[in-house]
Amino acid sequence: MKDTLASPLLLSDLINRNSSRLTAADTRLLDVMIRDPIRAAMENGTDVSSRAGVHPASAVRLARRLGFKGYPEFRAFLQSSLRDGGNDFESSAARMAARLVRAEEGGLLASILDSEISALERLRASISDADIRAFAESLRDCRRRIYIIGRGHSSALSSLIALRLVRSGYDAVDIGSSMHQLPEVLHGLSKDDVLWILAFRNSPSIVREVRHVAAARGVRTLALTDSAARIEPPPDHQIVVSRGEPGESQSLVVPMTVANAVILDLAVIDDGRSLQSLACFRSFRAGLHD
Repeated sequence: MKDTLASPLLLSDLINRNSSRLTAADTRLLDVMIRDPIRAAMENGTDVSSRAGVHPASAVRLARRLGFKGYPEFRAFLQSSLRDGGNDFESSAARMAARLVRAEEGGLLASILDSEISALERLRASISDADIRAFAESLRDCRRRIYIIGRGHSSALSSLIALRLVRSGYDAVDIGSSMHQLPEVLHGLSKDDVLWILAFRNSPSIVREVRHVAAARGVRTLALTDSAARIEPPPDHQIVVSRGEPGESQSLVVPMTVANAVILDLAVIDDGRSLQSLACFRSFRAGLHD
């Protein structure tokens, strides 16, 4: 292709730029690609043409009209759009396909491990001990109850955080596990509580609603998010992490590492409360098996 591969163009840009040159067969091909761009990025030109019901060579002709030397180069462009997170492919399925494209040469497991290691290295450089301590101090100083909320992928982490805080001797509730009681929970929020929000990729409407109620009640709010999520109004303390570059595995290990660090730091500063509670719980659990 003449210059497109060096430019940050999207498929939609290429279509608009060359619209006057496109034929009926091109339109049918593009319709198939746009409806399933992930599959288009993984298939060869013959397969795409077959799905569009046009001549096998039509995909090659389309690629050339869009400025590529042939369909393999066009397919590389589509794959690059997947890897780089272009708006042509904004869906969870597209993100998974992007990871598959990245893994084609080096192997799937190796690709995931490389992605996780890279994300953890970025975490080392972006989060300080002071950030961890601010969270831990807020939890230690909570005078009543700690509420944790996460939806989607973050819900598993919110459940784990609540479990660990309870074992450490704190009154903690995972809001996501009792959504049917959400009105009662929100009605009972007070300035003596602490709210810990987990939000990855976006801030779901229910999380935004909980945050607004917490702000109105003067509840100290912590937020652990990735760079794509926005919390309004801004929380009292926020840790923003990168869970992976576009096309990489979006790590849950990274936010879990931060949560683990906060809970460990809490044990450092709460005058033995966590350690005593954990020892007591261990003895109690052992007694259940006698």
